[in-house]
Amino acid sequence: MLQQAGQPKSGSAHVVVLGNEKGGSGKSTTALHVAVALMKAGQRVATIDLDSRQQSFTRYIENRRNWAQRTGIELEIPQHCCVALGNTMQIGDNEMSEFAQFSAAVSAVEKTFDFIVIDTPGTDSYLMRLAHSMADTLVTPINDSFLDFDVLGHVDQTTYSVIGESHYASMVKIARKQRRDLDGAATDWIVVRNRLSMIGSRNKQLIAEGLDQLSFRLGFRPVDGFAERVVYREFFPRGLTALDELDEATLGTRPNMAHVTAREEVTSLLRQLKLPIDERGRRRAATRAEWFAQIDRPLESHDLTA
Repeated sequence: MLQQAGQPKSGSAHVVVLGNEKGGSGKSTTALHVAVALMKAGQRVATIDLDSRQQSFTRYIENRRNWAQRTGIELEIPQHCCVALGNTMQIGDNEMSEFAQFSAAVSAVEKTFDFIVIDTPGTDSYLMRLAHSMADTLVTPINDSFLDFDVLGHVDQTTYSVIGESHYASMVKIARKQRRDLDGAATDWIVVRNRLSMIGSRNKQLIAEGLDQLSFRLGFRPVDGFAERVVYREFFPRGLTALDELDEATLGTRPNMAHVTAREEVTSLLRQLKLPIDERGRRRAATRAEWFAQIDRPLESHDLTA
């Protein structure tokens, strides 16, 4: 499911940041799918929600935990933290409070977990910029429209050729430079096209061409993400993902081809992210799967006397 691409820094979690200054692009949905995929690969995953007001990522994980408890189904749950919104009249005091929470959350897990997945708000803020400068992998989902494209770049009204970069792209450039200046590390930036139409269109082709042009200017990798499917909206109330068991007990309804196709496109996306999977984690996952496969079988007599 996930492609190995080198080992993470010794003793330090690999940080995956979901970022985009426009809401409704699928950041929280993508964040949970990434986290669950990593846990299914045996990785130790912590998650942080920096969207203190909306808290979609936090509610998604809470829904997952509640559904697992209600049904008795084993669902992977990450260790999660949501940074509380500062509520004083002083912006500086609020930023200090939120920074202290974020710093404590990262410090608590960075040495003992393999990955930290961070969901950021769809607005510019101090913590949002800080998270971007910490990212080892930055994932920017955008809806497949020029309205979302405008967060990254501007196009000529006649030719649709890219004529400049936008506010979010400029912020990411600064954040990546800060990261390089700090420790010499390069942030792998992936722009994910979400809500893709399942039929060809001129708009779809123009967006693809625009992203290819921008990718050379800004240094990101454009990849296809999730198609426009109802099943992704249905997952949220129960905290499910396309990677969970596709059966009636888990889904609460009979699975159909849309669920199978969603799993295939999620798996394809995760492969393209090229996250650095620890081989020890793969072995943990394989051992756990084998244990669960054996759990309903009676013990052999030699197991008791060996």
